Amino acid sequence: MTLPATVLLGLYFTILVWLSVYGLHRCYLVYLYTKYRRPVPAAGDDEFVSSPRTARGSDPPFVTVQLPIYNEMYVVDRLVDAVARLDYPRDRLQIQVLDDSTDDTRCMARRAVDRAATLGVDIQYVHRSHRTGFKAGALAEGLRHARGELIAIFDADFVPAPDFLSRMLHPFHDPGVGMVQARWGHINRDYSLLTRVQAMFLDAHFVLEHGARNRGGLFFNFNGTAGVWRRQAIESAGGWQHDTLTEDLDLSYRAQLAGWRFVFLPDVVAPAEVPVEMNGFKTQQHRWARGSIQTALKILPTLLRARVPFRVKLEGFFHLTANLNHPLILALSLVMVPALFVRATVGSTSVLLIDVPLFCAATLSVVNFYAVSQRALRADWLAHMRYIPAVMAVGIGLSVNNTRAVLGALTDHGTFRRTAKYGVIGRGDEWQSKRYRRSALGQPIVEVGFGLYFTVGVVYAVSAGLFAPLPFLVLFQVGFLYTGFQSLVQQLASSDLVLRTQGAGE
Repeated sequence: MTLPATVLLGLYFTILVWLSVYGLHRCYLVYLYTKYRRPVPAAGDDEFVSSPRTARGSDPPFVTVQLPIYNEMYVVDRLVDAVARLDYPRDRLQIQVLDDSTDDTRCMARRAVDRAATLGVDIQYVHRSHRTGFKAGALAEGLRHARGELIAIFDADFVPAPDFLSRMLHPFHDPGVGMVQARWGHINRDYSLLTRVQAMFLDAHFVLEHGARNRGGLFFNFNGTAGVWRRQAIESAGGWQHDTLTEDLDLSYRAQLAGWRFVFLPDVVAPAEVPVEMNGFKTQQHRWARGSIQTALKILPTLLRARVPFRVKLEGFFHLTANLNHPLILALSLVMVPALFVRATVGSTSVLLIDVPLFCAATLSVVNFYAVSQRALRADWLAHMRYIPAVMAVGIGLSVNNTRAVLGALTDHGTFRRTAKYGVIGRGDEWQSKRYRRSALGQPIVEVGFGLYFTVGVVYAVSAGLFAPLPFLVLFQVGFLYTGFQSLVQQLASSDLVLRTQGAGE
């Protein structure tokens, strides 16, 4: 074997080993989730709310609900109306609509606030003429005028049930609890394959990641929405800071390092709308990936010096650096096909003994991860297993998008790019002619290019009789082609609809 071939295979197997390490971390989370089967905190009618006074004879805690929004004209009415219906003593509830919008959302939000106020709801509309600090800045500004000792936060795409607060407050009887997080639901899960894939991503994140970390005594994070904070925890941890794009993850680690405990209530579900267009989904994933690496760079030095158990530090490292998987997957994509050509000259035995076991360690952990989360949530979980290949393929297809995010986190802060919401729930709902669509051309073309690159690899593997790596090649091929073509097709379709609508109006 020539030296270049040896170096190529060495690089290929090194990447696989690192991906396998992150795969083992997923297995560890599954282990924690299944091992610690102690009863999770109960969520039900809280004594804070079920009577005018608590068992201790004091008034129920004052709660401020913050609604940070920015250009959300299609969902702001739904959000404000839902929060105005929260079943909580009116004299102990304050609602803040923190609106940084620059479009018609401002008028719509004001009307929704006025409508709620006529019902006797204590609700204020707060508009900033600037976006300093983006969402973190808006939350910090609202906190200055908040009267609540507990702070609930909802993003614009959420529709909390009336009993949300009554089911979330029980853990705050413990003065050491700083934040309680609910699980996200998905009101448009069945809209398309893309929304089903996102729902499975999020289900695994909440059920397994939050569940395992909370049960195992590890750090986990507030997800930016559908949670309740103790105000003292926010302030004692340094408040909302906007030097990362994931202010929620940043504050979560700072608060837990300051000694506050977090609680996850998996049976309290806050329904929300997941993105229906690929470019919007990519924008969301880009922001989360970039922000998590920024938070890792900011928090890891403090975490590693902190007086917390080593297992908390180690798991925190894997948690905060999880998005490094994406550059690893992209690097693997670049060398996989050339390595296939080299291995064809070595023989199939090496493929079976080294290649396939490493790939299985990296991929079967993903299959198990999503299977366990679906089994925990639904009786018909087996029927949902057919979507796991799509989940894996989309995860691979996102590697170009998220690698850009990771590399960007190492160079500059970046701009907060919101995820557009269109008020889409059922399959008949239309979004293509609505505002807020993002155009992208260069990145989808690169993704399609990777897909065609793997098509060459698939053809060669079949012709050379290398059938063992074929399923993995197809997975990469489909993942890149789907994410790339979906972006291009949705963009062209929506642009065409806008042109036809404008033409009809003329």
